[in-house]
Amino acid sequence: MENAAFAGRRNSIDPSVAERVLNAIDRDETIAFLQELVRVPSVNPPGDVRRAIQLCDDKLAAAGFDTKTVGATPEKVNVIGTLHGIGPGPRLAFNAHVDVVPVGDETAWTFPPFGAEIHDGKLYGRGAGDDKASVAAQIMAGVALARSGVPLDGTLIVTAVADEETTGELGSGYIVREGHVEADFVIVGEQTMNQICVAERGAVGVRVVVHGVAGHGAAPWDGANAIEGMGLAIAALRTKLWPALARRTHRHLPCATATISMIDGGVKTNVIPDRCEIYIDRRILPGETPETVAAEIRDVAERAIAPVAGLRVEVTVKASRLARESDPDSLVGRALQEATRFLGNEPVITGFFGGTDARHFASNGRPVMIVGPGQSTTAHTVDEWVGIDEVLEATRLYALAALALLADRGAATVG
Repeated sequence: MENAAFAGRRNSIDPSVAERVLNAIDRDETIAFLQELVRVPSVNPPGDVRRAIQLCDDKLAAAGFDTKTVGATPEKVNVIGTLHGIGPGPRLAFNAHVDVVPVGDETAWTFPPFGAEIHDGKLYGRGAGDDKASVAAQIMAGVALARSGVPLDGTLIVTAVADEETTGELGSGYIVREGHVEADFVIVGEQTMNQICVAERGAVGVRVVVHGVAGHGAAPWDGANAIEGMGLAIAALRTKLWPALARRTHRHLPCATATISMIDGGVKTNVIPDRCEIYIDRRILPGETPETVAAEIRDVAERAIAPVAGLRVEVTVKASRLARESDPDSLVGRALQEATRFLGNEPVITGFFGGTDARHFASNGRPVMIVGPGQSTTAHTVDEWVGIDEVLEATRLYALAALALLADRGAATVG
C-alpha cells in the first residue's frame, strides 16, 4: 500500500534539471564499470560476492553516498548506499543482485564467461544481463544524480545484493528483515528490455509420492507398483490439470503452469517398487495459494490411482512464494512512465515471467516495479550478453525516474 503521506504528490521532470543529470552519466565509465563487475566470478553457489560488492561500495562512496556493507555470512554480503535529500520526501530504493549462476561447460562458450568482451554492440559474460547490467545502471544512475548536484526532496537508496539466485534470503531478504532498508518505493533491476513490470508469478514446489506394496518382480500380482501408479497420476495431471492451468490467465503475466522436474523410484531391478516420487514446479498467479495448489494436485492424483488396490498418494508443499502485483499508477509506476516518455518512448506495462527479489520488498505492501536492461531469454545461457545501448538507456531511465519522484520542486530550476 502506498504511503498516504505522499497522496497528491505529482511526478514531473524539469527539462533543464534532467539535462544536468543526463550530462552527468559517463558512457565509457558506465560500460567500464559493468565490465569490472562481469570479470568478477561471483558464482552462486557458493555465492561469495565480496569482490563485486566492494566494487559497488567504492563507486557509491566516491560519489558521496553513505555506504554500509551487511550480511548474514562473511561471503554473502550486501551494500547499501544512501543519498540523502534536503527534505522528508519519498524514499526510493534501487535493488539488483551481483551473484550469478554457474557457467556450465566453459568449452561451449564462444567468448570467455568472465571476459566481459564487447562485440557488435553486445557485452558478453556470465551475469552480463542477469543481473550485473542492472547493478551497473542503477549505481551509475545514482552516481549521476549525486554528481549533478540537483537538490532532492527525498532519499535515494541503492542496494546491490547477494544470494538472489538461491532464494535471496541472505540478500534482499536479509536487508529487509533486519531493517537495513526502509523505503517507500522500490525499483528492482532485472532483464525486462527496460519495460515496466508491475507483476510477477509466484512459485510452489510440490512433492508427490505414490506409495505401493513391495514384492518380487517375478510376481507382480503380489504387490502394488508405485512407479506404474505414478504413471497414471502423471497422465491424469497432464490431461486434466495442465489444460486447466493454461486457461488461468492474467493481464500482465503468462498463464499458470506446472512442470514435473524430478522423478525418483524403485530400489532394485527385481523388486516391485513401493515408492515413486516426483517434484512439480508450479508457477502461480495472483490469487492462487500453496494450499489450493496442493489440493488440486492431490485430487487429480488420488482419482487416477483409485482403481489400483494398494496405492496411495502423499502431496507435500516443499517451498512457496506468492505471486505479486503493484499498481502501475503508484507514484513509482508513474515516475517510470514519465521517465520513459521523456526519453522518447511509450511505456510498456507488463509482468515478469519468473521470480525476483521484488517479493522481499513487497512483503509490507510497498509498490515495487521491475525494470532493467537485457532480454530474459539470455539469462543463464551460454554466451549470455546484454546490449550496450540498453544498459545506457536503463541508466538514463533509472536516473530520470528517481528525479521524477525525488526532485525538490522548490529548487527544480536552481543551478
